[in-house]
Amino acid sequence: MDLSHLIARNAAFSPDKPAIHFEGATLSYAAFNTRIEATAKALKSECGVGRGDRVAILSLNRPDYLVLLYACARLGALLVPLNWRLAVAEQLFIISDASVKVLVLEQAFAAVLPPLAAELPDTRVVALDFAPPAPGQSLDALLACGSGDGRNPHTDLTCPLLIVYTSGTTGRPKGAVLRQEALLWNGVMSQHMHGLTSDDHVLTVLPFFHVGGLNIQTTPALHHGGTVTIHARFTPDATLAAIAEARPTLTVWVPAIIQAMTDHPAWAAADVTCLKAVSTGSQIVPPHLIARLTARGIPVLQVYGSTETCPISIYTRLGGDLTRTGSTGLPGLCCEAAIVDDAGTELPPGSAGEIAIRGPNVFFEYWGNEAATSEALHDGWYRTGDIGTRDADGYFWVHDRKKNMIISGGENIYPAEIERVLLEHPDVMEVGVVGHPDPKWQEVPVAYVLLRPGCGITAELLKAHVLGQLARFKVPRDIVFVTDLPRTALGKVQHFKLKQATDASK
Repeated sequence: MDLSHLIARNAAFSPDKPAIHFEGATLSYAAFNTRIEATAKALKSECGVGRGDRVAILSLNRPDYLVLLYACARLGALLVPLNWRLAVAEQLFIISDASVKVLVLEQAFAAVLPPLAAELPDTRVVALDFAPPAPGQSLDALLACGSGDGRNPHTDLTCPLLIVYTSGTTGRPKGAVLRQEALLWNGVMSQHMHGLTSDDHVLTVLPFFHVGGLNIQTTPALHHGGTVTIHARFTPDATLAAIAEARPTLTVWVPAIIQAMTDHPAWAAADVTCLKAVSTGSQIVPPHLIARLTARGIPVLQVYGSTETCPISIYTRLGGDLTRTGSTGLPGLCCEAAIVDDAGTELPPGSAGEIAIRGPNVFFEYWGNEAATSEALHDGWYRTGDIGTRDADGYFWVHDRKKNMIISGGENIYPAEIERVLLEHPDVMEVGVVGHPDPKWQEVPVAYVLLRPGCGITAELLKAHVLGQLARFKVPRDIVFVTDLPRTALGKVQHFKLKQATDASK
């Protein structure tokens, strides 16, 4: 059995049921399964994709993204999702690092083709929506030539399926390898978290190159026979229209999306009664954003995890205890979580330490990087690099990234704590806090602040605001007003880039 078996079984049980809606078209489970089989046959017979080979995709969200995932599962191959927001040089590094055999490409990102031909001429190009230069060919043309059974020997749930490259904080990105069984168990935990059934309808607006967009709800819904509406990329207007017309029951919104949705002029009047829950995570979620959803009667579920955990590992559950403000919940149904010190010893409730995760959802290795794998995995436990605490009942709170921690005069300062206070000021829209070298204190906090339009508060007034709620040593030494902040594709502030800018200015 491999992961594509779940789609085949759903096709047998409910062949005519909609699996995927996309841009006005619907793919039934039977049609979805048929295209997976045809794609696997073509990749094997025409491209020579064998067990363990890598197939990359550079595209916005579309049904064939998911088709490729399950076709790779059927073949025992690995899918490498490429972040379309990266520079071409960064994409080429990943293609080279993973020794990609086939690149499946959307025309919007064809700028990668000339340097790919020059630097990696052996990578086969398959085009999704255009006629590529020879010797590449379109996906439809490839499918027309496919033959055979579209399977490779010795393929099962233990086979690696995904290599998802993490942005990292320094140096080159690392490719986290997730086995097929990681997605299976991740789906079981999603079902537990969301009360997910075949009656659910998921609206996916996060990018598939991120495990949050791919695996928090999308693949779990397909495994359980539900329906998924896919958006190529997020826009508030399209999301509001989908809620009004498609009436989804579940969706995942990171904080930046919650902000955009609830700031939209049409939000207050929108009928959101179809949503049984909105899940959120990817960073510490400001309480005022959660309040905007709960004020509309929408339960908000928090999920904690990372690329390396597929990502579901700690979560609050629909129908569970949602009253513990700021808590990201309990360890998932199929994994363990602990708070440990630097030696890996589990700490008692209330003590701050590093969050560690162990379970079948955890990644297998960093692709071709034994040193990084050894540093991250200890006796099956993944050291996340995040600082957190748990209470006596086992509920977890995430405080900050370990690498973001500022040590000032022997005191540990977690930037997220300062960010939370600054975000409570009505003039502040977004903020990122990092440490700046200081000859006396070793480091002092510096805040980069993006103000709301029309606001003009001074740095001194913002410092006074922080001083009213936090210890003096936590007050930012400097507040730098900016017009934008460096961020990931999910809108998360990239602290390491702020840190680089701060260090460069010293």
